[in-house]
Amino acid sequence: MLDFKKETEKRVNYIRRILNEAHASGIIYGNSGGKDSALVGILCKLACDNTVGITMPCESQRNFGEDMTDGMEVARQFNIETRNVDLTQAKQFYVSELSAVTQLKDSAVSNLAPRLRMITLYAIGASENRLVAGTGNRSERYMGYFTKWGDGAFDFNPIADLLASDIFDYLRYFDAPENIIKKAPSAGLFEGQTDEKEMGVTYAAIDKYISTGEVTDEDLAVIQRYHKISHHKRAHQKMYPD
Repeated sequence: MLDFKKETEKRVNYIRRILNEAHASGIIYGNSGGKDSALVGILCKLACDNTVGITMPCESQRNFGEDMTDGMEVARQFNIETRNVDLTQAKQFYVSELSAVTQLKDSAVSNLAPRLRMITLYAIGASENRLVAGTGNRSERYMGYFTKWGDGAFDFNPIADLLASDIFDYLRYFDAPENIIKKAPSAGLFEGQTDEKEMGVTYAAIDKYISTGEVTDEDLAVIQRYHKISHHKRAHQKMYPD
């Protein structure tokens, strides 16, 4: 178990150093209502009072329902300013325009939302001299389970070295809303989507493999396949701390 008091001090100092070096006035991050964004929001708020979370629903009913509710609950509990940008029409516009020049694959359509969200964060961040905080954990990165130039784009990421299991424990340390800790991790890319169902392997199995090397043959095949085909995604990224 991590010493979360020491971890918090280390990460808060890291965030403050990054802000000072960039002469930035504040932080912006995507408040998705999930475990990773919740922890990032908490840590960033501790490091910088001028932290803003952006909820960015995009078509999915879960985006407008459970995720929005959970994101706002975290924001209220930790006094994080939150703004909302509905990206539904923007996504529909791109689908319409792109469909005129190509036959869009389902994966291409699903990845539009994360990339539109990053456009949104960087546009607001650039307008207000804010750095964009990443919200991906080590387990997702190892699997390449993120969208390149979408949620994989950021100025810094204070949780990039933490396994998914570490995130759950860290949130309990902060007494974060229980629903966020218990609900199935999901990128909310389409109705009914969950990370583990889509990947075909659990975060518990991924974390155990990364930590100890122990894994079943079936899970190993999935993990190795995801890791191998996603090398290009990780090539441009820097791990925390730099």
